[in-house]
Amino acid sequence: MAATVREITKHTNARSDEECILLVDAESDDAARIFVELRSATEGQFHVEWLRGLSEGRARLQAGGVAAIVLDLKLRESLGAEMFDSIFQTAPAVPILMLCEADTEELARRLLRSIADDYLFKNQADGYRLKRTLRLMMERRKAEAVLLELEATSATLDSIGEAVLRTDPHGNITYLNRIAERMTGWERAEALGRPVMEVLRIIDGVTGAAVANIMEHPTQPNRPAMATHSLNCVLVRRDGLEFGIENNVTAIHDQNGAVIGAVLSFHDVSLARATSHEMSYLAQHDFLTGLPNRMLFNDRLAQAISLAARHDKRLAVMFVDLDHFKKINDSLGHSVGDKLLQSVAGRLVASVRRTDTVSRIGGDEFVVLLSQIEHGEDAAFSARKIIRVLASPHIIDNKSLDINVCVGVSTYPTDGQTAEDLMVKADTAMYEAKEHGRNTYRFFRDDMHVRLTERLSLEGDLRYALGRNEFLLHFQPKFNLATRQITGMEALIRWQHPQRGLVAPAEFVPIAEECGMMLPIGRWVLLEACRQARAWRDSGLGDVPMAVNVSGAEFGAKDFLSGVRAVLIATGVDPSNLELEVTESVLMQDAESTLITMRALKAMGVQIAIDDFGTGYSSFTYLRRFPSDALKLHQSFVHDITEDPGDATIVSAMINIGKSLKQRVVGEGVETQAQLDFLRHHDCDEGQGYFFSRPVPAEQARQLLGAGTRIGMAG
Repeated sequence: MAATVREITKHTNARSDEECILLVDAESDDAARIFVELRSATEGQFHVEWLRGLSEGRARLQAGGVAAIVLDLKLRESLGAEMFDSIFQTAPAVPILMLCEADTEELARRLLRSIADDYLFKNQADGYRLKRTLRLMMERRKAEAVLLELEATSATLDSIGEAVLRTDPHGNITYLNRIAERMTGWERAEALGRPVMEVLRIIDGVTGAAVANIMEHPTQPNRPAMATHSLNCVLVRRDGLEFGIENNVTAIHDQNGAVIGAVLSFHDVSLARATSHEMSYLAQHDFLTGLPNRMLFNDRLAQAISLAARHDKRLAVMFVDLDHFKKINDSLGHSVGDKLLQSVAGRLVASVRRTDTVSRIGGDEFVVLLSQIEHGEDAAFSARKIIRVLASPHIIDNKSLDINVCVGVSTYPTDGQTAEDLMVKADTAMYEAKEHGRNTYRFFRDDMHVRLTERLSLEGDLRYALGRNEFLLHFQPKFNLATRQITGMEALIRWQHPQRGLVAPAEFVPIAEECGMMLPIGRWVLLEACRQARAWRDSGLGDVPMAVNVSGAEFGAKDFLSGVRAVLIATGVDPSNLELEVTESVLMQDAESTLITMRALKAMGVQIAIDDFGTGYSSFTYLRRFPSDALKLHQSFVHDITEDPGDATIVSAMINIGKSLKQRVVGEGVETQAQLDFLRHHDCDEGQGYFFSRPVPAEQARQLLGAGTRIGMAG
């Protein structure tokens, strides 16, 4: 027997690098026989190792490389199922075949329900039965392992956020996860074995055409195992519902490189695409009217120019501006103004061809692209049609609103070769139209370019004027018409241009307002005016009331009140000697906010005058609520009071309104003795104009103040 064991040991050691069948059995004749049977039955597949006890078996299992265990239930140390359980715990994945006799069969049956895979009686354990039983055990274990792996894989694929589908080499479906079932509308049992393109109906998101077999390219022979991605695809579910999807396909290769199938994964991007589309739309369209905005219009204009250049065609750009829209917005409210803009937009779109483009580029400014015209008269016809269509009454909230428009036209290639050139020149022509009355249009002319160049040059110089200390103040006195005494000075800005000389406000103030420069300029005027008032006081002239014009940009600024307070503190001017003049139209832009600001100014002690009274759309209700101190009658009313009975009646009425509101009334633009007499006769409180004094530099104003009363006064 010893020789036999030595032979076995030698054989085992020679095959120790291969996967083995482990025989755990006592040293007996049966054990030797079974060993020989096992070695014969597994020749070429496994080598057999023979160990004599459970403790040795556990140690060998820990080393690995064991394909199956053949276990003798007659081992001396096997006192119960607990001992055999230790073998199972050491290597639970290794199948166990038990060898029993009649007296241990009951134990074998119990172990079969828990740790073992099968059992044989020792006397039946010949080579054939051993081989068959071991093969069945190992195949069953392998099948169970594969099943568990598939279940785990399926559970994993069901839990991810993407649909997954697998095919065989012929493009027939072998697997769908639950998300793929839901998105395609096919249950797994129905889909298995069907061609992938029958289950996965995909169309092009732009053309709507059916997409060719997306599995074909990656599964072609000799293709590397890489993923291909498809964008802009739409999946048509079995019930017809469509999803925007993104997908990728990966070929599956065997160890020899042959394609054995493919995996396709896809996910729903409908919401993402819809969001992206909405964001793109919002970025390119006006939120109020839905028309293309400036960015999209410029893009279309550039494309139209390119197309016109290739085909030797002409096109036109038309700037459309609504006259006095701001007054409608201020007097009737922004809601009415918005609806009016929407009405204008609708009429503009209806008045041009579908191939043309209408855009809203600003508050009340629209621009129209006539993409193809044969003659300039075509653009003139469109301009006249637009004016006629927009001039018809607009019914907004049961109110009939009439608006006037001005249209400026530029044409390609006559007026410019680029989008920017055409836009600038159409804008210039529109301002020319404004100067020639309402409901007019003008084509761009070369002489307009000179004026445009002049304006741009002035704008460029204006941006540096404040930093170069080129601004200065002139002062125009106001007189009490009863006492004939100077009641104060109004500070008026002038621009001392280094080349142009003294530039009047009418030339540069509108440019400053358009360019957003009035805020810093206005702050400078307020500070310099208060400094001059302080200087006159320090020179012995006493307190001189100073009036300063306030622009809409200043009055609406968040730091306006704090700025006024800071100037008063810095200069030491008494607040009661500062009068801020604000136009009627500025005050009515946001009447409730205006009221708050005016009350805050009055709380400081500052005086407030409503300038250009009679030219705006103020409500008498608001005039009663506004805590103002003076009303200044616009010079246009004063100019003809002695010649036009209508103007005389209006001025008389406005003076009476001011008196009823307990306001000081100041007549502006007094130039004749007759105008002065009319104002005095109707109890106007103060006057101002060339009849008394033109605006003069600070030194001349000081002399006027020093001279005292009756300056320039007749009779």
